[in-house]
Amino acid sequence: MWLFTKYGFFSVVCARQGDGSHGMPVDPDRMMVRARVAEHLAELKERFPDELGRSEIVKTAYTDYACRLFVEKANWVRVAAALAEETDYDNFKNAVSSSLGTAVSEYLHSLHDVWGVMHKLQK
Repeated sequence: MWLFTKYGFFSVVCARQGDGSHGMPVDPDRMMVRARVAEHLAELKERFPDELGRSEIVKTAYTDYACRLFVEKANWVRVAAALAEETDYDNFKNAVSSSLGTAVSEYLHSLHDVWGVMHKLQK
């Protein structure tokens, strides 16, 4: 699943067993939270220290998503539910802009691009 949040963009999938290498079977009880920007994962860890604080941000040079966290599925379910619970805005892009300030300019620009691409789907 793709999640665009105030903390950043994440692609969340089941992790593979063992070290997560290609060809290993999926582990339905462990999630891999992937990001293109390490700071997005750091923001998420800071917001959810009980669920994600012990998870190390793993950086890889030769994968589609350069940064990732591995977390037990039960912990991820709590994070995802909390993200939904804390939604308190009527405009997502404005909420991102006000919550992360000027450091978010590239992320905010990307959100506008995604909005435009998905708007084309509606037509």
